[in-house]
Amino acid sequence: MTGDTMHFATHIAAALLGLATFILTLPGLAQAPGVGQGPKLGELEIKAYQKIPKTKVAVQLTSDNHLARELRRQVMIRLSQRGNEVGFSGGNVMRMDVSFFDLLGGNDRSTGTIGGQPYYAPPGSNPRMDLPANPIGRRDGLTPSTAGPTLRITLTLYAVDTGKVLWTATGSCSTQAGKAQQAGEAIINRMFDNADRNMVGDAGCPL
Repeated sequence: MTGDTMHFATHIAAALLGLATFILTLPGLAQAPGVGQGPKLGELEIKAYQKIPKTKVAVQLTSDNHLARELRRQVMIRLSQRGNEVGFSGGNVMRMDVSFFDLLGGNDRSTGTIGGQPYYAPPGSNPRMDLPANPIGRRDGLTPSTAGPTLRITLTLYAVDTGKVLWTATGSCSTQAGKAQQAGEAIINRMFDNADRNMVGDAGCPL
């Protein structure tokens, strides 16, 4: 390697090192390990970038199933109690994600699946294309850290004109399938009881 080539390579290496150092010092990236982790099981987190505007809100489900539809009804009730007109379209959009899963396994009644009909859905509701119902679980054979069947609800309110996130709330409870709706309604009520402020606290899970 000639002297000029070595000199050029040294400058390139120094520039790359400087760039890497700069990136690691950026405030947003310095906190990356904590981003998106959300509240712990049994807790609720609300981020009120602003209060929920008294305008029409369309509550849209990310996954359409019986449990999600029942819990959406409770969200719409609580929004209407705040003075909002509610519906399925028009106005600001509140995306609602409802996840119920059991990583501990067990019998067919208490094991989450990917594909097929959710086990909490009554017979005949929302027929789906027949897909393999694969159990959700760890592939390494180790016992998962979760305490049991878990319900998690996330609400995210977007401004209809800008797409900006105005408000978001996430909460979870450990609950059996037969009590998932009761637990979900408790989480939703706790969300709206504290909707106008940022908070991290108890999700109000029923005993």
